[in-house]
Amino acid sequence: MAKISDIVEAMIKEIIDANNGFAEITRGELARQANCVPSQVTYVLSTRFTSSNGYRVESRRGGGGSIRIYKIDTNHNKAGYIMHAVNSLGNALTQKQADIFIRNFYDYDVMDADTARLFMAATSDSSLDGLDGVLRDTVRMKILKNMLVELLVNLDD
Repeated sequence: MAKISDIVEAMIKEIIDANNGFAEITRGELARQANCVPSQVTYVLSTRFTSSNGYRVESRRGGGGSIRIYKIDTNHNKAGYIMHAVNSLGNALTQKQADIFIRNFYDYDVMDADTARLFMAATSDSSLDGLDGVLRDTVRMKILKNMLVELLVNLDD
């Protein structure tokens, strides 16, 4: 017998596939359909629909608390390169390391010069002023990963 997590995952993937890589659901409604508690849906979303698994999840509070899930198209060369980078990044990143990644994205035509400058500005030490070493590098990594996932979702190949 399948675990409830597997059932909820399958239900979400079915919705995504039926809607060309996009789903908008509410935790409560999906939980009702799967005959489970809403926290089980939250668990599945947080463990199986991550950026490293090729998904982007947005939660909207109020009005029933809808959740939007996007399947990131990794069939394009640029998308594949970005996903590889997101998956290979660790938990912390120095400004120098971030700059190297961003320059590579520019050099490989994954992003244009304006986007690269914005990424560098957002991940610079001056933007993270006031944060100490490890915390600064951890926050920088999270910023870079989130920006890359956003770039991936909106990628025009």
